[in-house]
Amino acid sequence: MQTTTGPDLNYAAALLRVGQLVAIPTETVYGLAGDGTRETTLRQIFAVKNRPLHNPLILHFSYLDDLRRYVLSIPAAAETLLARFSPGPLTLLLPRDPARVPDLVTAGLRDVAVRLPAHPLTRELLARLDFPLAAPSANPFGYISPTTAAHVVSQLGGRIPYVLDGGPCAAGIESTVVGFGADGEPVVYRPGVLTLEALQAVVPATRLRTAQETAAPASSPGLLPFHYAPRTPLRLFGPGLRDVPAFDPATTGAIVLREPLPGLSPARQVVLSPGRGDLAEAAHGLYAALHQLDQLGLGLLLAERMPDDGLGAALNDRLRKAAAR
Repeated sequence: MQTTTGPDLNYAAALLRVGQLVAIPTETVYGLAGDGTRETTLRQIFAVKNRPLHNPLILHFSYLDDLRRYVLSIPAAAETLLARFSPGPLTLLLPRDPARVPDLVTAGLRDVAVRLPAHPLTRELLARLDFPLAAPSANPFGYISPTTAAHVVSQLGGRIPYVLDGGPCAAGIESTVVGFGADGEPVVYRPGVLTLEALQAVVPATRLRTAQETAAPASSPGLLPFHYAPRTPLRLFGPGLRDVPAFDPATTGAIVLREPLPGLSPARQVVLSPGRGDLAEAAHGLYAALHQLDQLGLGLLLAERMPDDGLGAALNDRLRKAAAR
């Protein structure tokens, strides 16, 4: 199969209507999309990614009224978050309508992950379809998420027919996944572009998962301990240039926040936000940096931990999982 790329919405929609897979741009990362109501297509998504069936998928919608038809209820706090943050990088875990949402989407669990992406090309694509799109990241399971069409082609070229090219993803890391506790309070299951602080500014009761909730079966994508990883072994240090492990400068690459790592060639390191340490800028470039350095054939990658608040919590989540293999 030859994989082509382009901005052709008509072609992308035609492929999706007959059960084919298309990589789509979102403001977070590129997704591997297919009809979220068709079991044969869902199985293709898992097969192309080599994704375990117990790892749930996210359903993507163009309009909130469409989303409402696939869930049984929406808590009051969820309505508040949707009004403030959607369309955008917010994924909610809501009780699914089992007559509409196949077991494969949720790994048989009660809740379905749903979101309204903000990327204009994908919103227009969704508006042309009469079904939601299931769309995990468009990469082999466990590997670095793609933030450009070229990343998708390098990883899944020959396995899917088309990549809808919407340019580089603006945010660069995945959406924040929010479920709801026994009292209806928002619970952050996966940190992402929307920070805990931003959510609490709208619904103050928003909290992180408890240890008991963390130990329960994964009802959200992105909760497995190993994920987002390059093929090159990755070790973490810092934050800042503290506790840097010994390294061979001839075979080591590095990702740092604001200052270059002394003793390492500029050609083998990426400074995500030179001088500024801007975490949004760092998030935008993190996966691209991992892709770039992973192609150099090095023996080791080093990555600086971020300040563990705000968007740094989500970046550190990705780095920990990338280093866990």
